[in-house]
Amino acid sequence: MDLTYQIVRSARRKKLTITVERDRMIVVHAPVGTTEEVIRQVVESKRQWLFDKLHHSQKYQDRPHPPGKEVVNVESALYLGREYSIQIEETTSGGVEFLRRFLIPAAQQVKRRNVLKEWYVMRAKEIILPRVVRCARELGVAFGDARIVDNRYRWGSCTVQDHVNFNWRLIKAPMFVIDYVIVHELAHLMESNHSPRFWNIVRAKAPSTEKAKTWLKEHGQILEEEV
Repeated sequence: MDLTYQIVRSARRKKLTITVERDRMIVVHAPVGTTEEVIRQVVESKRQWLFDKLHHSQKYQDRPHPPGKEVVNVESALYLGREYSIQIEETTSGGVEFLRRFLIPAAQQVKRRNVLKEWYVMRAKEIILPRVVRCARELGVAFGDARIVDNRYRWGSCTVQDHVNFNWRLIKAPMFVIDYVIVHELAHLMESNHSPRFWNIVRAKAPSTEKAKTWLKEHGQILEEEV
């Protein structure tokens, strides 16, 4: 079987690593100057591991009220790790409101997914970004900028300019998962690869690291849904 992979080179990277994203794309992260032949040899040496990863069927929990073609009463949406019902009901603001349930005015129902996404993005900026600032201060690291982005297959990323990006869909996850992803990306400002030192930093600051990784593995597909 031929292995198709994407190469991402970085001047900050000292070691070549291979990851398999949730869309089953193989990504090779390599230091600048690494030749195509060296990369090919490393990929070939990991062929069996990659084959196992590509054909592993991840298990995701079913939602009690899976989203349908229209948002109607008794459907639900995730927020900070919990399911809340979605109800079509007029609101004082005329937009989406959250009162231990999601309220969507009838006039917004046609563009329901867009207005819910906008609500999620606003909450992500209000909740996640201040936690990034606080965590960076506690870790003693400086970042260029922190952004909420629309990236379906990555929960977070750290750029060569030391910017940190976070997927808006994270706002659907429990706080311990959000904190883990924040620490994970900020730790890359101290250690660019996933070395033992990197994981020591992450686990020291985020004690629920393993629990968070398991949660993302089991629920990642649910977070990727627009609603």
